[in-house]
Amino acid sequence: MLPPMPGKTKNAAPPAPRDMILQGDCVELMNGLPAGSVDMVFADPPYNLQLEGELHRPNNSKVDAVDDDWDRFESFAAYDAFSRDWLAAARRVLKPDGTLWVIGSYHNIFRVGTVLQDLGYWILNDVIWRKTNPMPNFRGRRFTNAHETLIWCARDAESKYRFNYEAMKNLNDELQMRSDWTIPLCTGQERLKQDGKKAHPTQKPEALLYRAILSATEVGEVVLDPFFGTGTTGAVARKLGRHFIGLEREAEYVDLARARIDKVAPVDDPSLFTTPAKRSQPRIPFGWLVERGLLRPGTVLCDSGRRHAARVRADGTLIAADFRGSIHQVGAYVQKAPACNGWQFWYFEHRGELIPIDVLRQKLRAELH
Repeated sequence: MLPPMPGKTKNAAPPAPRDMILQGDCVELMNGLPAGSVDMVFADPPYNLQLEGELHRPNNSKVDAVDDDWDRFESFAAYDAFSRDWLAAARRVLKPDGTLWVIGSYHNIFRVGTVLQDLGYWILNDVIWRKTNPMPNFRGRRFTNAHETLIWCARDAESKYRFNYEAMKNLNDELQMRSDWTIPLCTGQERLKQDGKKAHPTQKPEALLYRAILSATEVGEVVLDPFFGTGTTGAVARKLGRHFIGLEREAEYVDLARARIDKVAPVDDPSLFTTPAKRSQPRIPFGWLVERGLLRPGTVLCDSGRRHAARVRADGTLIAADFRGSIHQVGAYVQKAPACNGWQFWYFEHRGELIPIDVLRQKLRAELH
């Protein structure tokens, strides 16, 4: 049976606490938060690695692996019960259109995925974090474990979840962001240490959290991390103008996270953190560029390689040879293609330089605003 969920009503949920680290059991703490009050959950739960004995390198030095008590469970059944408890609590605290990210290895991610679906979450993507600098397999009996898996899911199938498509495309040099992310392990100055040793065995790189938070939240929204550790989620949330709630059981990690986040200076201008979706911007017909004098009738447009050309007509259409139509139709015609984005295909010449007509569209949008 699914846990009781807040309905999708017009009445806003009571606000959750913001920019706070709460110490204690994550399930109890989440159950104490207002239902439907956070925008995103990022969870890095115990992996239940089931390590047997110590692991050594070829030179007989001990590998600094995860052997803490918080990663030990009596059985798979105990781990499944633990997963169900925290995921149910997280679903209750998520807003109706909120999303959850959870990361794991082959030891636990498939079991977590089953629980997610059993509870009613709607899986959107599985993302592979491919590590550029993975730890070798010292025993030489298996492939090197060079990746971890993130599952991104909406609270339920009807959720109108946020995905900042343009921001992800911009981040990826104008290419659609794929579901395999190549990011190095957390090393160097970013890695927190105590007495020369890792402060936390599974500290995640900030770049990983940066991408997840930027993709699924907006400025001012609240990100909750039920396994806060040394505060990577909180540090990145603050850098991106988001709020955070950190839940952590270990007092030592709470102190490290608090000191780390206190060093992050927030940026004053929130507009630097948001990428407006193109579909939310006002539509600008190509003909408006002509009637406003930004392009004159008779202007010759061409593609970036000057292989194709068309002339601008007074009514905002183009003509190439004997074919007349919109910038998209003519672009498709000259390429013998089924479709074309004319705003990206056509260029005009200014002082010997080719400039995309989309520049003129953006100029007109700015004037209208």
